[in-house]
Amino acid sequence: MTMTIGNKTGPRGRQGAARWSGRQALAWGGVLAGFLLVVYQVYFWTERLAIDKLQAGGAQRLEVYVSSLENALAKYDFLPKTLELNKDVIRLLQSPRDPELIASVNQYLEQMNIQAKSATIFISDLNGITHAASNWRSKDSFIGDNVSFRPYAQDALRGTPGRFYGVGTTNLEPGYFFAHGIYHNGKMLGLATVKVNIESLEKRWVQGADKVMLADEHGVIFLTSVPAWKYRTLAPLTPEVGALLQQTRQYYSHRLEPIPFLSDRLLGNGARVISVRDQAMPGAPARTSSSVMTQLQLNSPSNWQFIYLSDLLQARSSAQAAAVFSGVVLGFFLLLFFYLRQRRQALAHKLRAKEELQHAYDNLETMVAERTSELNAMTQSLSQEIAVRSQAEHKLHITQNELFQAGKMAVLGQMSASITHELNQPLTALRTMSDNAVILLERGRLDDAKNNLATISQIAARMGAITGQLKVFARKSTTSLTSVSIPTAITNALFLVERRLQVENVHFSLHAPGDDIFALCESNRLEQVLVNLFANALDAMLGCAPRTLTVEVLRAAEKILIHVTDSGPGLSQEVRERLFEPFFTTKPQGVGLGLGLAISEQITRQFGGTLRADNPPGGGARFTIELNMAQQEEKHV
Repeated sequence: MTMTIGNKTGPRGRQGAARWSGRQALAWGGVLAGFLLVVYQVYFWTERLAIDKLQAGGAQRLEVYVSSLENALAKYDFLPKTLELNKDVIRLLQSPRDPELIASVNQYLEQMNIQAKSATIFISDLNGITHAASNWRSKDSFIGDNVSFRPYAQDALRGTPGRFYGVGTTNLEPGYFFAHGIYHNGKMLGLATVKVNIESLEKRWVQGADKVMLADEHGVIFLTSVPAWKYRTLAPLTPEVGALLQQTRQYYSHRLEPIPFLSDRLLGNGARVISVRDQAMPGAPARTSSSVMTQLQLNSPSNWQFIYLSDLLQARSSAQAAAVFSGVVLGFFLLLFFYLRQRRQALAHKLRAKEELQHAYDNLETMVAERTSELNAMTQSLSQEIAVRSQAEHKLHITQNELFQAGKMAVLGQMSASITHELNQPLTALRTMSDNAVILLERGRLDDAKNNLATISQIAARMGAITGQLKVFARKSTTSLTSVSIPTAITNALFLVERRLQVENVHFSLHAPGDDIFALCESNRLEQVLVNLFANALDAMLGCAPRTLTVEVLRAAEKILIHVTDSGPGLSQEVRERLFEPFFTTKPQGVGLGLGLAISEQITRQFGGTLRADNPPGGGARFTIELNMAQQEEKHV
């Protein structure tokens, strides 16, 4: 019986032990899988947080690079339009085969290019043929080149400002092109183009430690701190884009091959993680590096992309440290589980388990201390960077305030000179008459003292009118055109030169219709033009006799004509041709900048009118302001 029972129960016990061993192995396999999953999640999220920080830091650095690029380009944006102010440029486009005009415009463009510190300035006709250029002395001169295939020329000929970056087809020099149409009497005659070299930005990038790139709307990198990536693409170009670049010859003979990324992973927050094989020295093993690519798209120039690469090594090191830390923590709990299990199984193993646990705990504290030290170092570095940035912003704010204060002091200096000149004589009269009034009161001549005080009151009112008129003239101009009384504007402008008319013994006469006349303009800026014409007339009549300043207001159809005529020596043909050019003046050096008439002509054109000059039959010089007539009921009160 006993043997029979033993034979029946023995195999069943072994089968049960085998089933229990299998379940235990499955459970431990699940625990191990969970352990690895937690470690992987910790590594993944720590890497993602580090990448987010790298991306945020890259975005901040890109803002600095964007500001540097925009500042470098913005100062040239106005330059092509100013070339239409030169009369020789207009005449050249009207007579493109005149050798004297070609030589004159070439010299003018050469001087302008030197002053503006641009690469090249050139003038083309409506067919895209270049007739004058600042590099006319060079063997690679642009004169005779046809630029009609360039997008900037096509945009300018359509009436919109042209902007384009490309490699020059003549001298293979890359640059950024600004193009603008040249107009005369509302008709386009040609276009002016300014080429700017922005390669200096790339030189500064190469000297720095940052990896930064600038790509166009097609993904072609044309400025980069990594020389091997210049004129490479972020992705293979489509046949359509390739054909377009071939047509415009934007990069001329450069082969636009894509960068050989070993991997390119797009993250959910818009960042990209790329891996590339670095260029190694001959004989040295190739090295693969991974970076976080942060991209910032520019509004102007349109669709350009700034790219900043942050080394991923630090982020991965932080993720690995966090994964190790999490593994240690999980291992700690696993060891604690074993410790309790062993305690339940046998008290004999208690001391050994306690020693193992203490050892693991010591290792954990060591790693925690090391990680804490690293975090403290990172925090201190970040605090220092924030302090430096705050100090830079504070210095920028102080500099802006100083510039603004300097501007205000310049204006105050000009106004102080005018007020001192105008108020010096009334102040002297006030002092003399005040002393006389004291003497008259002491002698009991009350009536004479009363008359004296009344005269003092009149002089004080006169001084108040002078300062009030100066304040009105200094008021900020509005931007809208209104109905302005021409006689009132002439009176206000005459008020500011009245004292000079008296001192220089100039006879002034005004001829205007009996009723009030209104023109469509802006009163303060019209007075500015009139004061400039009056002052120029008085300067021209110095040393002449007799001195007569005549202002005549006429109606002509729907126009208002204001003639300002002096009795000076008149205008020579050479002076009349360059009269409205910026920085041209016939006054001695240090007396004027040559901007008054150029600014006055620009203001008049903004009114929709014209400013011209001629020599009238009676001698002297005559300036005519032609404005659009306005109705009296449109006047703003």
